[in-house]
Amino acid sequence: MTESIKNQVKVHSRLTVVSSTPTERVGHVCALSPLDHIMSSHTVHIIYYYRTSPFSKQGRYAMDLDNVRVSLSELLSKYPRMTGRLVRDVHGQWEVKYNDAGIRMLKADVGITVDQWLRFADESDERNLTVWEDMPDGDPTSWSPFQIQVNEFVGGGLAIGISFPHLLADPTSAILFYKSWTDSERGDIAGHHPPIVSLPQLDNHPPLLATGNPPGTIKYLQKNSKLTPTPCPTKMATASFKFSTTMIKQGLLKISNKCPDATPFEYLTALFWSQIIKHKTQMADSPMHSISLCVDARKLVDVPIPMKFFGNLLHFSQLCLQNEVLTGDNGIAEAVKCLHGHLIGIKKDDIFSMVDLLKSSREEPDGVYPNPVQMYGPELTCVNLDHLMSSKDELESLVYEAKFRNNEKPVHMSCHVGKADGAGLIIVASSPEGGLARTVTVTLPVVEVEKLCEDPVIMGMAPTMIVSGRRN
Repeated sequence: MTESIKNQVKVHSRLTVVSSTPTERVGHVCALSPLDHIMSSHTVHIIYYYRTSPFSKQGRYAMDLDNVRVSLSELLSKYPRMTGRLVRDVHGQWEVKYNDAGIRMLKADVGITVDQWLRFADESDERNLTVWEDMPDGDPTSWSPFQIQVNEFVGGGLAIGISFPHLLADPTSAILFYKSWTDSERGDIAGHHPPIVSLPQLDNHPPLLATGNPPGTIKYLQKNSKLTPTPCPTKMATASFKFSTTMIKQGLLKISNKCPDATPFEYLTALFWSQIIKHKTQMADSPMHSISLCVDARKLVDVPIPMKFFGNLLHFSQLCLQNEVLTGDNGIAEAVKCLHGHLIGIKKDDIFSMVDLLKSSREEPDGVYPNPVQMYGPELTCVNLDHLMSSKDELESLVYEAKFRNNEKPVHMSCHVGKADGAGLIIVASSPEGGLARTVTVTLPVVEVEKLCEDPVIMGMAPTMIVSGRRN
């Protein structure tokens, strides 16, 4: 079956979806924030899978895809950042021109069922469900930064892929936009609330106390800015592991004496970090190991409605631990404790300091931000996407509340970051099961992924492998 997956995705049409109502102040130019600019090396690709397509032309919940464009067009009227086009200011820095040029939508057919795909497809196959393309050289004003690909499987399954430059938004923004689209299609008024696109508090915060210790993101940026981006000489591969609530509970219980308040993200980060180190032969005997941690910062900077902000608001920091803490005989409890202490120590001043540093660099004679750097992957990077929990009970994820009219939840959500080659990327997200269940997507050099998929510690937690090809 693995070989038959190849070339199963056939894109058969392309169209443009524009705002149903012209954006106010058409032609207005929106400057991008310092936190947007530092992400410009990367792209984001998110895919939602459904076992039943809401766009089926038969059945009780029959919907025509062309009609669904109506709800999308209405929603886009509130998102001029998505329908506009990237232009450069007088200093050559990127900004968005609000011109209602629209987003690009592609339609594709997939020659197998969605269950066959989830079981046998690998990362190279999954790329075909979303658009992977770099911003054109020169003038990109005819290029749509946001693209949605609708993929219909044999038997009625569906995958919707969303692609965009990280320069314009982070994964949380796209996930919440998508949920607003499904809410709007169901007639839920929650989908009609406009996003927050400006954060004055980033520019107008109280003066920061001077310390001799730069905040985490500043250290991270200073370190990575010294690295010269080079093409990754090693082929990368991806595997996704779905862990049940039962297994996560057992893991948290084992380390509860050391860290009773540990989260699933902290536990899984320590688990995968320790095992990956063992498989990186050039690092296994190193006395110290470091990991980059990427967390959402919306709640840190007092956004009025945190989950309505659309843009980039991520915090990157680095944690270093001794080899014996990560790979010693005492397990990962000490590593989890260190991770927990590090993460709860992140404060809004860390974000403000980062913004101030970038703004001050732009005040130099040339008026430009520092050259973009690779934020994901120069060293092992772990991203927290399990913060998107419903405020009702904190056990259900907003990711899996993205339901169209047939009220069916997604069976899986994939998130990938473009140009994250290097030491590796770990993304921890919620699972459709809800509760403490989590899905961990790992991108590493091929040999290391193969070893990780046979790792007795990881596999001892009985994960379900998904979109992992022959590694199932």
